[in-house]
Amino acid sequence: MSSLRSVRAAWLTLLLIILATGQSWAQGFSLTVEAPASLETVAERIRNLDRGRLADALARAGLPPPLDARITLVPEDDARAQASATWVAAQAFGSREVVIFPARIGSYPHNSLETVVWHEVVHLALSARAGGRPLPRWFHEGVAMSVESGWGLDSQLRLLVNAAADPSLADLNQLFASDTQPDNAAAYLLAAALVSEVRRTHGAEVPGEVAARVAGGMPFRQAFAAVTGEVPETSADRAWASYRRWASWLPVVTGAGFLWLLILPLAALAFFASLRRRARQRRRWEEEELRDEAKESARRKDLADSEGPEADLDDLDGRKREDY
Repeated sequence: MSSLRSVRAAWLTLLLIILATGQSWAQGFSLTVEAPASLETVAERIRNLDRGRLADALARAGLPPPLDARITLVPEDDARAQASATWVAAQAFGSREVVIFPARIGSYPHNSLETVVWHEVVHLALSARAGGRPLPRWFHEGVAMSVESGWGLDSQLRLLVNAAADPSLADLNQLFASDTQPDNAAAYLLAAALVSEVRRTHGAEVPGEVAARVAGGMPFRQAFAAVTGEVPETSADRAWASYRRWASWLPVVTGAGFLWLLILPLAALAFFASLRRRARQRRRWEEEELRDEAKESARRKDLADSEGPEADLDDLDGRKREDY
């Protein structure tokens, strides 16, 4: 009996630990926001973000939330803003520090304040899970994009265009190293598609599992293969293959010949529609003329009927006068 009580007590203790850990993940991870007075309204919005949803999204990716996330809001006249590229909306440093330039939020892929905050916190969590060891830029950004829920229809349509170039993983690294915004945006898209495909194929928690192996001293490429059973290049080819197939139709559907094939049927439809409208208009005119003629005929008949007795009396009077 005493052993049974001991087992129950152990399970109860374990359950309480799990519940306490889950609650701390959903509510208790520290998020400090520092901002000048001009950005205090933005800072308050960040403080009020639903950290529970973010912690849940991180958990699904196999990532604990950062223990202490510190966000600094920087105005555009600050030296730190002037020293960074104009399309950079935020930067994460290590496993704790984030700098956000609020005035730059709104252009792809930084569509909202919430997605930017989520994106950067994912970077902190991923760095912490990897024990501060380096991870490829495409893996960092792809994981952040997939967790922040910024990978929707808009992103897929944009990727459809970028996949037309038939990129490779080496091309992806070069795009991230570029100094131009379009190249960086394309790199984000390709990385997001790659990591999203990896998570769909091998499990949503793959990012955390790979990062944990890297923290244990395993090189990233080896860690990725150990978790997924394939090298990153294989995953990239599979992730981008469907977009490449659709992208192969882009020259056809955007070429002048295809456009004329669309224009001619549309012009024919417009012509026949115009003929039908004219025929209906002519019928309406004919019906209106018939109605007008009927009304005029009825009016004349009514007039004749009303004038008939008076005309007969006038004729009778005239004949009487002639008799006298």
